[in-house]
Amino acid sequence: MQLAEKYRVKKYEEILGQDKAIIEIKEFLKQYPKKRALVLYGPAGTGKTCLAWAAAKENNLEVLELNSSDLRNRAKLEEIAKPATEQQSLFKKGKIILMDEVDGVTGTDIGGIPEVVRLIHSTRHPIVMTCNDLWQSKLSPIRAASKVVEMKPLDIGTIVSILSRICEKEGIKKEPQFMKQIAIKSHGDMRAAINDLHSYADTGDMTVDMTEKRDVEENIFNVLRRLFKERQEFLDLFDSVNLSLDEIFLWIEENIPKEYKNEELAKAYLALSNADVFRGRIYKNQSWRFLIYQNIFQSAGISFAKPSQLLGFTKYERPKRVLKIWLHNQKMSQKKSISKKFAHYVHCSTKRAMRDFELLRPMLKQPSTQKALKMSDEEIGFLNR
Repeated sequence: MQLAEKYRVKKYEEILGQDKAIIEIKEFLKQYPKKRALVLYGPAGTGKTCLAWAAAKENNLEVLELNSSDLRNRAKLEEIAKPATEQQSLFKKGKIILMDEVDGVTGTDIGGIPEVVRLIHSTRHPIVMTCNDLWQSKLSPIRAASKVVEMKPLDIGTIVSILSRICEKEGIKKEPQFMKQIAIKSHGDMRAAINDLHSYADTGDMTVDMTEKRDVEENIFNVLRRLFKERQEFLDLFDSVNLSLDEIFLWIEENIPKEYKNEELAKAYLALSNADVFRGRIYKNQSWRFLIYQNIFQSAGISFAKPSQLLGFTKYERPKRVLKIWLHNQKMSQKKSISKKFAHYVHCSTKRAMRDFELLRPMLKQPSTQKALKMSDEEIGFLNR
């Protein structure tokens, strides 16, 4: 048996370095159905799936695990996931629906993301999802409908202590320096560290090839830190991020004022505006050869806006412009939905109901009216804000 599988954690107390995530998942299960879904996100090998299984075991819950192939489109979700969210557990007091690698779900209207959101709103059991990159634009509906919990990469000391414990149980004689090299090479990925230990276990070789690079995808916060703090050309900086240049554009736009002031700020925004000019030409004329210029201006152009490297820590924030648009659309969708139900009930046009909505609001707030119009919890919540 692989060591990674043999020493898979099964209880909260066995999970090291993720104390905050453990507290969050305990609260989530305690407060369900206040929130019906939780997303565990973070790099590979941080224990996302293990934490979900440990939570199930600690609470005597059955686990129905769905992987990325089960979640890839709406048809699969309706066939497998929907019945699971509605049926009771036969042998335990309840169940957890575990959707692994939810970032593999398709994001189109005919695909899986809208169906996942529908399942979240209708499920009779808590849904726990895992993903590596939660900040893809296609996952925004899932983020809005779920409690979000970050799983951080494990530090070197934690990985070394776990490897030492495994070595002791397996009778593997390896030097502490050797295990430290494995921990450094893993970049916080516990599963990769254990797999490396397994591969070295049967050999007498005590040398770890530190030049071998793992395919580690950098998250957007690390990329922004390098872009703003360092002063380099950075033409391939965004290659390691699973975001489009347009999405990265919004992140940069949001965080420029946090790093740059005065003349530096003006230069950075000039570079970003030039990137936006080329972006417009690309979409207007389909001139994709200009993509390289958009990349140059929003990478090297932003980085060289400052005269020298910057020091200190800066807390970066997610783009608010898209969030504001989304919140406005959500607000309008609830208003339109209620107006449509009211218009059908009293035989008037939806347009007129929308126009007189504020005049109708006191009446729409009455429980008898809400019952007659069969309003959803979301619509009632919108009226009571």
